[in-house]
Amino acid sequence: MEIIKLENVSYSYQQEEEAFEALRNVNITVQKGEFVCILGHNGSGKSTLAKLLNGLFVPTEGKVFVKGMDTADESQLLDIRRSAGMVFQNPDNQMVATIVEEDVAFGPENLGVPSPEIRVRVDESLAEVGMSAYAKSAPHKLSGGQKQRIAIAGVLAMHPEIMILDEPTAMLDPKGRAEVMETVQRLNREQGMTVVHITHFMEEAIAADRILVMSDGEIVMEGKPREVFAQEERLKELALTVPEITDFAQRLHNAGYPVAKDLLTKDELTEAICQLL
Repeated sequence: MEIIKLENVSYSYQQEEEAFEALRNVNITVQKGEFVCILGHNGSGKSTLAKLLNGLFVPTEGKVFVKGMDTADESQLLDIRRSAGMVFQNPDNQMVATIVEEDVAFGPENLGVPSPEIRVRVDESLAEVGMSAYAKSAPHKLSGGQKQRIAIAGVLAMHPEIMILDEPTAMLDPKGRAEVMETVQRLNREQGMTVVHITHFMEEAIAADRILVMSDGEIVMEGKPREVFAQEERLKELALTVPEITDFAQRLHNAGYPVAKDLLTKDELTEAICQLL
């Protein structure tokens, strides 16, 4: 079932007297429950695309539909944002309260959810991200990874069907990145939440159902992670790399060892090396 659809979407920023075209003729569909990862170098249009998906931006040309609702229709924006929650790069920019549970409650309060239901949603959302023990804590005392998990809880409390993550791990250390990605993958896998994850960390794309690669405002590659990362030379042309495991496997292959070039995980690489030995 199709839950997001972009039809011939272009978007331009007005810069003084000139317009800068950030997206050009983008066509995308995302299925309900799918985990889609969007990759691209800085300035490729990834973040612009993210903001179009829940109506923060409206296309200059074309149409964006979320659950069949047109993001250009202002009368449907509230329902669109109920359906598609957004998590940004800097969790501090999403913190609005001095207590964690109050911060998580902010979104459903704005949606007019009754107080008893808000209490239930806050408790459930904090449990989902493994942060129940921090309900009474001050957000500024948390680590970066914990803050981002609170930001995700705040989105979950609004009961969205779609989670859009705009480089949510860019400012985190490896431990924080792992915490956030484990949470996102579990929500997708166990709750069936549709995830659109925008990142520049190649390893984060391995768990996706599908990868879209952007360059200069266009979708230039698409496929399953194994299919995309097998195209090392094409990715290099786009100023992108492959995951470290894949890179090592490709080096072995290019050196003449009988190792597949499309390995993605440590287990796959370990098995391949054991077979060589």
